[in-house]
Amino acid sequence: MTYCVGILVEDGLVMIADTRTNAGVDNIATFRKLHLFEVPGERVITLATAGNLSASQSVLSLLSDGIEDPDTGEVETLLTVPSMYRAAQLVGRVIRQVYAVDGAEMEKRSMSFDVTMLLGGQIGQGAMRLYQVYSAGNAIEATQDTPFLQIGEPKYGKPILDRAISHATPLVEALKLGLISMDSTLKSNLGVGLPIDIVVAKRGALKAGIVYRIQEDEPYFRDLRERWSAALRAAHQAIPHPPYAEEAL
Repeated sequence: MTYCVGILVEDGLVMIADTRTNAGVDNIATFRKLHLFEVPGERVITLATAGNLSASQSVLSLLSDGIEDPDTGEVETLLTVPSMYRAAQLVGRVIRQVYAVDGAEMEKRSMSFDVTMLLGGQIGQGAMRLYQVYSAGNAIEATQDTPFLQIGEPKYGKPILDRAISHATPLVEALKLGLISMDSTLKSNLGVGLPIDIVVAKRGALKAGIVYRIQEDEPYFRDLRERWSAALRAAHQAIPHPPYAEEAL
């Protein structure tokens, strides 16, 4: 299990991913799930992965090495595609190609070809965009009405983002809310774990402003977790009891 979230607001993009992979309760490992493809001043692209680790790594290798564009015959990578839409199409084509090679054998051995990715960034003067690419290679895009996308284990962190995130949310607030969303998931699901990787990019900067890993002993994240827990306790204690319970309980 994993949890990755991408948040696209007016000021820019936040991408956050955990690093835990499980193959049983006694086999826990750490693998990077958030990847950065960047040419400062030209493009900044981030890719978060969830699902089968071997399939995800095969997709990442092909995205780095490139595959042939069927229309032009040229090799395309995330560092050469001309737009974010073409980048999403490339990720979808690569996922389908990996499935064509490995999918049938994996399914014969009862292994699910389960690969989902978040792709976000900006190329040149094009719009900053955020996509969720599914294992079939198709994709959906974040909008002003739905400015965040999640993959992996979304349900624990989603209520926080639903209530607090909008397109107008300042970028630093989007980062903080994304971390609160991650903390709620860590609290409720042992399949999601530290370290946590972060990439933040301002719209139009064409480079990552923050590339950071939160470790177990990171002071700010520990303080955020404690403050959020205290705030939740204070909030529910401040809400009046149900009037129909005053005499019965």
